[in-house]
Amino acid sequence: MPLKGAAGILCYVGAYVFITYDDYDHFFEDVYTLIPAVVIIAVGALLFIIGLIGCCATIRESRCGLATFVIILLLVFVTEVVVVVLGYVYRAKVEHEVDRSIQKVYKTYNGTNPDAASRAIDYVQRQLRCCGIHNYSDWENTDWFKETKNQSVPLSCCRETASSCNGSLAHPADLYAEGCEALVVKKLQEIMMHVIWAALAFAAIQLLGMLCACIVLCRRSRDPAYELLITGGTYA
Repeated sequence: MPLKGAAGILCYVGAYVFITYDDYDHFFEDVYTLIPAVVIIAVGALLFIIGLIGCCATIRESRCGLATFVIILLLVFVTEVVVVVLGYVYRAKVEHEVDRSIQKVYKTYNGTNPDAASRAIDYVQRQLRCCGIHNYSDWENTDWFKETKNQSVPLSCCRETASSCNGSLAHPADLYAEGCEALVVKKLQEIMMHVIWAALAFAAIQLLGMLCACIVLCRRSRDPAYELLITGGTYA
């Protein structure tokens, strides 16, 4: 049961990474970032099978079954260590990747006939309560701002409390002051930390499971009384 619960949580964490990444994929083009999430979902699915093997082996006190259980747990443990390493590697790359991509996305923004990238910018600015790359003045360098010639930024830059905001730079107090790049980087790094902490936590649980299974195996091989108790035999 604990392993099945762990499997469900790992699958949830992996799915959360996929869903959240989909909201920010225009700002981070390296799809290999999803490798830890894919691995952690696969590990979660595998834990369901491991749970069944562990239950059967424990109930029957099968030496072969317990040995198989330990080996599979060891393989999963190694996999989760790999996930942790990959998580840290891709977490370190986030800032560089976002800095490279966000400039391109803002430059191609089209508020009149918004495409997927333009909608992504509006979504991020509303969700993270930010405006521009570093601040709202970055919009002055975009083609969209120069074409509209109305000295205003997208309405997604407007503070929720500013009901009469129309995006005009003449009223900067109505606009979010913080830029989006730093907040997007922070959000993506938080996502990777969810994967890292989940993998570390369940690696520790699996290590405990391996130790318990090893103790049972050692007792079976070294203690004749324990073997007789399991088989229902008696001393002569």
